[in-house]
Amino acid sequence: MRVLSADGTFAPTPAAERYLPLIDALGDAELEQFYRDMVMVRAFDQEATNLQRQGQMALWPPSLGQEAAQVGSARAARTQDHVFPSYREHVVCSIRGVDPVNIIRLMRGNTHGGWDPFDPANGNTHLYTLVLGAQVLHATGLAMGLAFDGRSGTGNVDRDEAVIVYFGDGASSQGDVHESMVFAASYNAPEVFFLQNNQWAISVPVATQTKVPFYRRGDGYGIPGVQIDGNDVLASFATTRAALDSARVGEGPQFIEAVTYRMGAHTTSDDPTKYRARDEEQKWRGRDPIARFRTYLAGRGASDAFFTGVDEEAKAYAADTRTRTLALQAPGAELMFDHVYSEPHPRIDEQRAWRDQYEATFDVAGSEAGANE
Repeated sequence: MRVLSADGTFAPTPAAERYLPLIDALGDAELEQFYRDMVMVRAFDQEATNLQRQGQMALWPPSLGQEAAQVGSARAARTQDHVFPSYREHVVCSIRGVDPVNIIRLMRGNTHGGWDPFDPANGNTHLYTLVLGAQVLHATGLAMGLAFDGRSGTGNVDRDEAVIVYFGDGASSQGDVHESMVFAASYNAPEVFFLQNNQWAISVPVATQTKVPFYRRGDGYGIPGVQIDGNDVLASFATTRAALDSARVGEGPQFIEAVTYRMGAHTTSDDPTKYRARDEEQKWRGRDPIARFRTYLAGRGASDAFFTGVDEEAKAYAADTRTRTLALQAPGAELMFDHVYSEPHPRIDEQRAWRDQYEATFDVAGSEAGANE
């Protein structure tokens, strides 16, 4: 399913016809917001990558190239919906209200979580999950709970709740994902499985991972699926809005495969030049989701002043990210013992006592050295 061609021309494929009313209903302000979201997150992502390279974080997972899939789907979700990201859905989180610096705090080791998913300011956005596929189980459990509690499936699109969960092509091989689809289908859970096929499970290509398109995996569970051009923000928005609305009114789980490309490394600890050809990267750069949508908006009459203004906003956003990251204070060592268990635990008490005793030996050694001098 595609709405925009690679050169930004409005050229819907036959599969897009049923979604066109959703796209036609979008006004200039909404379309320009899509573009602003993509440009802003790319600036944030590049700044965060630089900060990691400069020692401010142990790790950073870039989202470069996947902006359209994420922006379109996030903007398609309604206020009452629940979002379960994986670990590179930076713009999804920011659209829902999460302070993006909280993502940096997580990757920097300043927090063991990142944000409070139950704080209304965070828009029902659950925590990043670095254990591949685990968030899909969590999402399915919550979706089942919504159905059990009567908070979904009543037929009221504006009030019924639904769940969208993000995962990648590599994570789709995890048993957790398939177990989730079994339960979601069996209990008619109001859930959208949103797979971002970015072509590489770290260093393993899609051709090795599956012999059929990923969206067909839902067939075996009775979950309808659609494959979309993941670099087309309009395709992402329309299919996700339709899928979430179908799920929320009792039509059961839905599956979306967004075909996109990870233009950067898997994480900053990865070197894609070891397994990926430059020609492939160049081909996908020609399908850049931001450049494509800019061409489309310009053809609709968006002004140069608009694009210049967004670029300036993005620069300020990146600069603010740097300033606030450098101002973060390292947490006390006591943090490592918090929240390991919900209740006090003797093993944690033992480890804390050992830590205190170990650090005390440094104090003694330091005092003796000072006295000898």
